[in-house]
Formats: sequence, structure tokens, C-alpha cells
Amino acid sequence: MGSPSFNADQMSCASVFTASSYSFILSISEEEARVKALNEYLSTRSYIQGFTFSHADVEVFRKFSGPPVDQYFHVVRWYRHIEAIYDGSSEKNDPCKLQTSKGKRMQPPWTPPEGTKHSRLCLYNSLTRNKEIFQPQNGKKVTWYCCGPTVYDASHMGHARSYISFDILRRILRDYFKFDVFYCMNITDIDDKIIKRARQNYLFEQYRENKITPAQLLEDVKTASELFSVKLNETTDPDKKQMLEKIQNAVKSAFDPLQAAVQAKLPAEEINRCHEIMLEEAKDLLSDWLDSEFGSQVTDNSIFSKLPKFWEGEFHKDMEALNVLPPDVLTRVSEYVPEIVAFVKKIVDNGYGYVSNGSVYFDTMKFDSSEKHSYAKLVPEAVGDQKALQEGEGDLSISADRLSEKHSPNDFALWKSSKPGEPSWDSPWGKGRPGWHIECSAMAGSILGESMDIHGGGFDLRFPHHDNELAQSEAYFENDHWVRYFLHTGHLTIAGCKMSKSLKNFITIKDALKKHTARQLRLAFLMHSWKDTLDYSNNTMESAIQYEKFMNEFFLNVKDILRAPTNVTGQFQKWENQEAELNKNFYDKKAAIHEALCDNIDTRSVLEEMRSLVSQSNSYIAAKKSSRQMPNRLLLENISSYLTQMLKIFGAIESDDAIGFPVGGNSQNINILTFLSKNYQVNIPGWKTCH
Repeated sequence: MGSPSFNADQMSCASVFTASSYSFILSISEEEARVKALNEYLSTRSYIQGFTFSHADVEVFRKFSGPPVDQYFHVVRWYRHIEAIYDGSSEKNDPCKLQTSKGKRMQPPWTPPEGTKHSRLCLYNSLTRNKEIFQPQNGKKVTWYCCGPTVYDASHMGHARSYISFDILRRILRDYFKFDVFYCMNITDIDDKIIKRARQNYLFEQYRENKITPAQLLEDVKTASELFSVKLNETTDPDKKQMLEKIQNAVKSAFDPLQAAVQAKLPAEEINRCHEIMLEEAKDLLSDWLDSEFGSQVTDNSIFSKLPKFWEGEFHKDMEALNVLPPDVLTRVSEYVPEIVAFVKKIVDNGYGYVSNGSVYFDTMKFDSSEKHSYAKLVPEAVGDQKALQEGEGDLSISADRLSEKHSPNDFALWKSSKPGEPSWDSPWGKGRPGWHIECSAMAGSILGESMDIHGGGFDLRFPHHDNELAQSEAYFENDHWVRYFLHTGHLTIAGCKMSKSLKNFITIKDALKKHTARQLRLAFLMHSWKDTLDYSNNTMESAIQYEKFMNEFFLNVKDILRAPTNVTGQFQKWENQEAELNKNFYDKKAAIHEALCDNIDTRSVLEEMRSLVSQSNSYIAAKKSSRQMPNRLLLENISSYLTQMLKIFGAIESDDAIGFPVGGNSQNINILTFLSKNYQVNIPGWKTCH
């Protein structure tokens, strides 16, 4: 055998053994002496220098009774070289096989670790009322539609409950679980509430501009009060009745002073003051009366677009102030009327809708009787709840003549023929406007197609709004899977009381931000389950404030430690038992946080695990301080960076700072300079802070 660097003639010259040496060594009968002679001979020959061996050379080694001992280094070296080449894979009769060789050394078998069970993200799906493994339809891409606001008034904390919660879920899916989230939201700018509010605002402003005399105002309030009393007497909802009684009492409290001032002919200044108070207190009462008298005369469509355009702008400002990410796509009903008309037409063509007196209704019985479909998937027990159904139709769409147009009381409007005083658009069925439920179906279908991964909204939208959305969309696409996962955020109460815009029991987002920062509000939401009721109260907000303070003090502690001067090698400190224990706790907490996020994105448990990790870190720092030792900078930096990153994922930190909350800014209300000025020097040799 020869080295690749030698030709055939050179191979014999490059052989380990010459003929004479071969004969001499074989002639030595005593094995140890023979091995010793061989070792001396091989000391000047190396395969690195180009020497190789032949079949005859191997015979010298075959004469050994066993592998050579280590003291004969050169023999061992060549023996192993020959052994590696003749690896035991040849046939038994192969004369080149080393009899004493075990063959070429092989890697031992490798067994993979058992590891731990890999957790998968589960989300509470309202379609099953259970936590389900989240599996998007197309790899890591997630298509998501969220019901946006109906913009006719200021955004309130009920809106914040949904949009902050969905922002948290969206960020976690995108930034923690690394899904590619495509997020679509709508703005409802055509709706019964908007139409009625726009008309009332317009008519009331005209009424004010007409400079009504105090005497005339008193007469008009009397007339309006009669209509209001009828409304009050017909109201059965105790909360709404209480709200109406409050309005009635406020009007009476303003009415009597104005009447007395007019009768006593008090100075004009005093009468005007009482006049303005009367106008303000009686605004709702007068607006209802004016709308009933003159609402049908409001025909300018710009009146109905001005109001939602203004409040949409305010909504976006509020979302920005709350650090809520904007949607990838924003749809407005007013921009999708042609698509809505086409959507309704196809539902009718598919046999699930019917025309009645210029309106189009969804045939719930026809749909539910189909083998392919099921009506009210989310809340089947609510079918037949006429109060809920009428609320879904809107105040302007539940008159006796409207209700008589339906084949069944459970049917709902896809397209409403417009009455005088309502905006209208052309359609195959005449002038009209979209029903509420069809708006979301058409817009979401236009952007996301026949099936989406996630549909989100408030808990109170489940029935009839979302159930009707599902029905009409599946009637349009002729499928039974328009939405794969339905997520509903929990209610928001105010100090234990129901919050409702219609009950005038609400706190606007702007008012909430005057009392607390956006971060504090977000932390309050993070400390509760996104799907359960959240009570917005002083206790809730105090807990959030204390959590923010607790985390901020830890971040400042770590920053202070990291500011201590050190050289390049000094940043790597020896680990003792304390460091090993803290590091183990760190990884245990990260694992627990991951488990909590996989479990329906349980941010409440996550924040508690983070709090526990900070407490353990604080104990470690205190122990080091008491023993006058420097805490491990790199370990604390890793922990604080991880906590910061998690808070960034949750949207609680907006800055690019590697550690902690930013100094100053709209979301920060802790005075950093005040904190640092509290004698924050730690008296450990070599551990100095820069104040």
C-alpha cells in the first residue's frame, strides 16, 4: 500500500520495512525483544513523512499475541494506524485482517434526551366555550378581524377594555409566539345611534341659535317633559329607569329657578344665567322632543357624516394615547356600501334572504333548517330573545311597521329602506341603508375572504351581533367555518357597577388618562384575565401603580449596579451557590411564564411570576450587600433585560431602552431624580454609583 504522494515504483521504497529488516525482526523469537527491536526501528519512520505499509508489513504485527503496550510508543502508533485502516469490515478469510484488532473505533450509540412536553398555545374559543389549541389555517399567518367602535360619542373605558386587551393579545401573538398577524378593524359610521344622535345634535344647535326666549324655553320644556314622562313610564330596565329619573330631577331643579326668575322679573343677567343652566340640563329631553317633531326634515347626508368623522378622529387619538397599535387595515361602513349591497344580493340569491317593503331580511328559519348551517353558534340559548334582537336592530328599526315586515320575529335586517330623516344609498330594492350586522360581514369578507383565524369583540356582542354575522357570512360563502376562533373580552364595571354609555354611567378614556398613565391602565388590564370582568376602581388602579413602582425600583437598582466601574474582564465574575440558585430560579420563572402565556395568554399569572422573580433578585442583591460582595452584574443584567423585553411585548414599555422604563414621557409618572436622590449609595468596596 502506498501514500497518494508516491507512484508505484516509490511505494516499495516508502514501505515501513525493508526486506532485511523484515527478516531480522521476524527472526527474534522472544516477543518482547521483537517488539522492542521493532519500536527502535519505527522511531525513524512516520506515515506523516510519506511512509506506508504493505500486506507483508501487516504480518509483523499479526505475530503479536495481543495489542502492544503503551511503553513502545512507535509500535503502538503504527499498530493503531494499521488497525484504523483494517476496520474489521472485511471477510473472515481476508489475509489483511488484523487478528487482534477490534476494528476501527466507532462512536458509541447516542440517545436523545427525553426532554419535557412542549406546550402549545391554547385560546378560549367562544365557539366551543373551551380552551382550544390555536392552529392558524395557513402556517404562521394569522388573519384577525376586530369589531371597531360605533363613533357617535367619546370613547370610554369600555372601549379601552376591548382594544387594550386585544392589543395585548395581538402583540403577544406577534412578538412572543412569532405569528405573522394581519389585523383588520372597522369603523361603524352608519348606524341607528349615529343617525339619531346626528339629527338631535343638529336640531338642538339650531334651537339654541334661534335665541329662544326664557318664557318659550319654559313652555318647550313642559311639552318635552310630557313626552319624556311617557318614555320613563314605559321603561322597565331598572338601571335605565334610574338614569331617566336622574335627568328628570335635574331638569326640574333647573326649571324652577328659571320660572321664578322670569316671574319675579329679575335682572336680565340672572335670567340669562338660569336660561343657560336650563338649556344644559334639558338638552337630552329637548333633543328627543325636537327629533320627534322635526327629525324627518333632516335630509342633508353631510349632517350624518360630520358626527362620526369627528368622533372617529377622537377615537384614534385615544388609541394612540393608550399605545394601542393601529390596525393593518381600517374599514369604514360608508366606504363599503357597494360591497354591502352585493353581499346582501348574494345572500338573497342563495335563498337565505327575502325582500319586504323595500327592506331585506335574513331568513333565520331557512338558514337553520339547512343541513350545512346552524344559527346562533355562540349563544344558541338566546334565540328568541326579542329584547336583544331589537337592540341589535336599532332604535329606528323596531317600530310596529318594521317588525311586521318580517317572516319571523327572529329574522334581522340586512338592508333597511330609509325613512325620511335618514341617510340613503341606491340599491336593487330602492333607497336604503345597511343593517348593522351585515356591515362587518361584508367588510371582513372583502378583506379576509371566506374564512378567518380570529374574530374579536366585546362579550356583549356575542348575541345577536356576532351570531348574525356568522349566519349571514356562512350563508354568503356557503360554508360553516367563517370564523375559526371567536375571542370575546370581558365586561368592564366601574367600582362594581355596570358601565353603559346609554345609561350615561361611563368614564371617557381622556378622563381616565388625566388620573393615570397609559402604562398604569395597561398594567391594570394585564393583572386581569382578558376574558373575565374587570372592575375599574381605585383598588384596581392602586394595585397597578404599586406594581409599576415595584418593577421600576428593581430596574433602577440594577442600573445602579451596572454603572459601577469595571474593566473588561471584571464583568465576568465567578459564580457561587447564590448565583447558581438565582439563575435556576430565573430559568424556572421563564418556563412558568411561557406556560402561562400558552394557557390562554394568562397575563395575570405572568405578572405574578415576574413579581416573584424580582423578589428573588432583590433578596440576592440584599444578601450580597450584607456580605459586602458585588452582585453578579451579568446575571442581573440578563434578568432585568428579560423582564424589560416582556413588558415591551405587552406594550407597557414604548422606548428602546435595554433595561427598565423610560425616563419621562406620557406613560411615565415616576420622578426618577427624586428616587435617585434618596441616598442611594451602596457602601461596598469597588461598588460605586454615579449620582
